Amino acid sequence: MVLASCSTAVLGLLALTGALHLAPFAALENLSPHWLGDHTWLTLPAAWPATALLAFGTVKTVSLTIRTWRELRTAWSTAGGPESAGGLSVSPDSHPYAYALPGRRGSPGRIVVSAAMLRALDPREREALFAHERAHLTGRHHLFLGVAHLAATLHPVLRGLREPLAYALERWADEAAATAVGDRRPAARAIGRAALAADQHNRRDADHPRTVLTATSGPVPLRVSALLQSPSGTGPSGRRSRCVIAVALLVCLAATTGSAVHAADDLHTTAEIAQSDTASY
Repeated sequence: MVLASCSTAVLGLLALTGALHLAPFAALENLSPHWLGDHTWLTLPAAWPATALLAFGTVKTVSLTIRTWRELRTAWSTAGGPESAGGLSVSPDSHPYAYALPGRRGSPGRIVVSAAMLRALDPREREALFAHERAHLTGRHHLFLGVAHLAATLHPVLRGLREPLAYALERWADEAAATAVGDRRPAARAIGRAALAADQHNRRDADHPRTVLTATSGPVPLRVSALLQSPSGTGPSGRRSRCVIAVALLVCLAATTGSAVHAADDLHTTAEIAQSDTASY
């Protein structure tokens, strides 16, 4: 999110710099483009694409926000029926689905599940499914996914991070479900059967908002295989690799943030000098 915000800020600085080289905009700040330096041959060609990208990103962000709000509002109104109790909402829908619906106005959220999904699982598997979705709510995983969607909207290069993040969050909930039921095999069966039931109706992604997580999403075979294996900790070499990657990412973020702050400060200083020189002239 920091990287996406910095890239958006840089686009805004480029657009603003180009605008200040145009007389109508420069007049609003009481400065003359002449005092900003003779960089029009470079500034304006860079400012127009930056302005277009900034406008495109703004429209996409607003569109994503409105779409997400509408989907969640529809889900909230549907999940608040008489079948809702104790953080669980059971729908009489004949299509199998289950997902973790985040709360609003301070509420903890609830698990939404269809009657068809409950019929597809035995009691132990239902317990594992509920534990999986409850882990999403407890860990507030929808916030991680929402930030990833927003960052990818602002910076398209970051789109490749959404699927790995969603998979990591699902694996997090898988392990929480296995711990809750005390056995990894029922948790694996619950996820596999839930995914098969949803696939048979071609509804795996059709019955829930796109910004919430569900047990049937992602590479289910990989998740089931991981649950059927014994959990293994990270060895010293794995920890060292993660530390190196973390440090490299922090350095990149620091450099990106520093560059954006320096560019903003440089533009501010140049504009102040131009205003001062214009007033003296």
